[in-house]
Amino acid sequence: MRDALAQASATDGAEMSKTKDVKKVVLAYSGGLDTSIILKWLQTELGAEVVTFTADLGQGGELEPARKKAEMMGIKDIRIVDVREEFVADFVFPMFRANTVYEGTYLLGTSIARPLISKHLVEIARETGADAIAHGATGKGNDQVRFELSAYALNPDIKVIAPWRDWSFKSRTDLINFAEQHQIPVAKDKRGEAPFSVDANLLHSSSEGKVLEDPWSEPPEFVHQRTVSPMDAPDKVTEIEIEFLKGDPVALNGKKLSPATMLAALNDLGRDNGIGRLDLVENRFVGMKSRGVYETPGGAILIVAHRAIESITLDRGAAHLKDEFMPRYAELIYNGFWFSPERLMLQAMIDKSQEDVEGTVRLKLYKGNVMVTGRKSKKTLYSDALVTFEDDRGAYDQKDAAGFIRLNALRLRTLAARNRKG
Repeated sequence: MRDALAQASATDGAEMSKTKDVKKVVLAYSGGLDTSIILKWLQTELGAEVVTFTADLGQGGELEPARKKAEMMGIKDIRIVDVREEFVADFVFPMFRANTVYEGTYLLGTSIARPLISKHLVEIARETGADAIAHGATGKGNDQVRFELSAYALNPDIKVIAPWRDWSFKSRTDLINFAEQHQIPVAKDKRGEAPFSVDANLLHSSSEGKVLEDPWSEPPEFVHQRTVSPMDAPDKVTEIEIEFLKGDPVALNGKKLSPATMLAALNDLGRDNGIGRLDLVENRFVGMKSRGVYETPGGAILIVAHRAIESITLDRGAAHLKDEFMPRYAELIYNGFWFSPERLMLQAMIDKSQEDVEGTVRLKLYKGNVMVTGRKSKKTLYSDALVTFEDDRGAYDQKDAAGFIRLNALRLRTLAARNRKG
């Protein structure tokens, strides 16, 4: 046991010594208090030059304050990149082609954004000659795993600095004191314990911690960022049509839209109709259970519509196979393996299945509900002649069913005969 502890201590020491050699770091920077403290910590504790990267993922709010705060803290190389179209086209839509949900309900809004951020951190590190990248994820959560697995998959030699695992701060008071010592502005609402933490992007918002930690306590209404309460939504139906091509939505109510514009429009519709709320206790990859409140208004509409268009265009065998490996695919994304070979293999199968998934779905939105009212496609596999209760003009001979049943019953009858004998 002592040897194991000594080895672990030596490993930790080696990791810290690595960071001491770092001269330039690319930091995933939100402009908030925590990442501003991390920025200053990298400057003062490591003496490193910091390049900030702020991804515009459609999280809302102004991005300019992040730039101004970074400038105020002496940063010369500030990267603020609009990645909304890339996020939706290359990450969100591929995931939705699989009808992906984690543990039956979670649409993976936070999980799917992390590999994109890591991709840009690694690219900027290469462009600028930086020695390392850094993130603000804590040592208890999933995001540290997602950021770092993605980074190592893209650059096996990259150094990753995770201040929450390295620094000596023990409390929020310590952080506030450090901020004040280094003239980092601290908003009034940050001086006490935050009521809950929030992550947001174009796909969703998530809220965790503090007032949400007791899974028996109902989430206060002020927690919800993206939706009106279903009870307060308008008492009228909103009818929409979504057109799909190769499994992706391409038009809303007859109007062609880019991927990010499409998701934003669906978000507006979902928000106004109280759609997409989820109160979930999930199993984190690091081993603990956590409770979160998620809002995915556009995604909740999209997944219903996608399954509807698949129902008439996707062969039964392909559809059922997709449903079988979807939980594995979801787990890979949740656990941070977006760039793994197995995820890429599954994606190739998913994308192959979507070649003929095209057509239009009609839906009604009403007080938190998404209801399919119609679907049509030039590639439909649905046949009136086969399913009709009227004269099918010989398209289906019902007598054939007798032989089909006898063959499928053969093993069951054999088992029943043996058991009766016993």
